[in-house]
Amino acid sequence: MENVLLITSALEFIENNLTEDIKTEDIARELYCSKSSVEKLFRIVTNMSIRDYYIRRRMSKAARDMVNCSDVSLLDLAIKYGYGSNEAFTRAFKSVWKVSPSEYKKNPVRFELFPALKLEPELMEDKNMDDRRKVDISELYDYIEARKECYLVGVDIKSLIPINQISREAGDLAIITALTRLEQATREDDIVFRVGGDEFVALTSSKDKAYADKIVTEVLSHNGECIKYGEMEIPLNLYATSYRFVGEHIRYSELFAQIQGNIQMSKI
Repeated sequence: MENVLLITSALEFIENNLTEDIKTEDIARELYCSKSSVEKLFRIVTNMSIRDYYIRRRMSKAARDMVNCSDVSLLDLAIKYGYGSNEAFTRAFKSVWKVSPSEYKKNPVRFELFPALKLEPELMEDKNMDDRRKVDISELYDYIEARKECYLVGVDIKSLIPINQISREAGDLAIITALTRLEQATREDDIVFRVGGDEFVALTSSKDKAYADKIVTEVLSHNGECIKYGEMEIPLNLYATSYRFVGEHIRYSELFAQIQGNIQMSKI
């Protein structure tokens, strides 16, 4: 439990300092532990280094700034997120989104690629912590409360592990492509979220099941299409399902389990 609380504090510190140039030493000092301890524990829980997570969160927030403030300059974004030049910011942005900021601006997406991780200490008392990690879906909960009778579409990547085994960058590209397929199948007023490592949900603004099923059909129609990583062409296939929550109120503690449960049902 002490280790879980340590990582929870590290995640919170990172989230509160995304526009600052923090290093692992700063996090260790804040948590009163050694650099090696926090690095090792962070990788066990999140399956990535502190630096990788930090950059992904920074560039996810930067991309959201581009969507919310279309007239913001690249230099302003670079300065806001602690980069000394457009070139340094562009390299970091492209390492995450696989396109340059200027290319992204031409075809922006509405989702946040790497939402903030949220660890639930009461659910993580066993040793298999990685299986218990999840992202913060509190924002999704608020939207679902406002759209109680609307349909959702759940999407999951088939066999992401072999793609990640090729390289982490190939896995990131698969995630971006999966989210883009879902994004492009939805309307402007639908809301797309990433709710797990390779699990996504579109909260529609429609009470019509036929509309949600149309999104599912569109997403599945791209199965077998390849993503290009270097000289490799990797087929990308997705699961997809439409559903609606049942009941007058949805408890936040049950939300993630219900989303995952519906996505798992699509695999049967």
